[in-house]
Amino acid sequence: MRHSTALQLRLSSIAILALTFVLWAQAQTCFTTADMDEPARTALQNAGKKYFDMVSRGDSASLKQNATPSLASDFSGVENAIKDNQSALAGTTGTPRPPFLLKVEGTAPLQRAEFLCGVFGPSGQTSNSAEFVIPNLAPGNYGIVIMDASGPTGPRTVSFVLEQHGTDWKTGGFYIKTPQIKGHDGNWFADKARDFKSKGQTVDAWFYYVEARELLVPVPFMYTQITDKLYDEMQSVRPADLPVSGNVVSLAGAGKTYTLTNIFPLPVGDDFDLVVKYQAADISDTARTFQENTAVMKALLTKFPQLRDAFEGIVARAVEPSGRDYGSMLPMKDIK
Repeated sequence: MRHSTALQLRLSSIAILALTFVLWAQAQTCFTTADMDEPARTALQNAGKKYFDMVSRGDSASLKQNATPSLASDFSGVENAIKDNQSALAGTTGTPRPPFLLKVEGTAPLQRAEFLCGVFGPSGQTSNSAEFVIPNLAPGNYGIVIMDASGPTGPRTVSFVLEQHGTDWKTGGFYIKTPQIKGHDGNWFADKARDFKSKGQTVDAWFYYVEARELLVPVPFMYTQITDKLYDEMQSVRPADLPVSGNVVSLAGAGKTYTLTNIFPLPVGDDFDLVVKYQAADISDTARTFQENTAVMKALLTKFPQLRDAFEGIVARAVEPSGRDYGSMLPMKDIK
């Protein structure tokens, strides 16, 4: 009898696991271009080409008219991105990559929608797979369309997150990225990170791994076999004394202690700079805040002098509790 009960429990557990998997699969599904029928694939690619044409012409107004209500209500970021990249994209033609079709079923938004696209192996992703992780995604059909373009200032990727409204595909998300910095792509930054690591410059290595990952995907919520391997590789150089995981850390300098809240690499024009944010009670006195920003830069280089080998400059941003901030930038040679 005990054997029979144990078998029933085991079968019940298997059934529950199977049901859970089915519900998960039904809730969030990804179709690659090979999985889609021709009309769906063509519709996504045509929408991407149409919206890319608007972007390349600098036609923010038309793109806004074809945006979802949530994006259209807060469109200034998109307008600024289009304006900033207009000279780079003017007259270019976007070449679409194979699109992805994402489906979310149910009646409520998913707190963390995770889409596994393509074929996964025993160790996870393969060279032809991709993963998208999007928070708070409402039920519906979504498309990821990535366009490659090359203009006078180098290559760009222009990506659209499309949302189906009836027979139309509306723009619900928009990203423009430069996949290179001074002609260097993500693979170059990964190799440079390994070089820094071999020299014991682990802080420099960490930030170059971060930038490599950033350059290797067109949208920040996309993961591939290469980025998964980079993530595993970079864990050995994760700095414990810098705010790189949502934590805050203290930094002593100029007779004070500053609370750092974030630090990350950022291309600024032709330079590759480091941005550091810290807590400030009040930034209304800009002259004083500039002095505080400079003190933070000096303290950071005193503790991590190796940063001079990895970046052209530092941007320090003092951030009030309200979120208002004041930033200063100095080249490395001027931080003494």
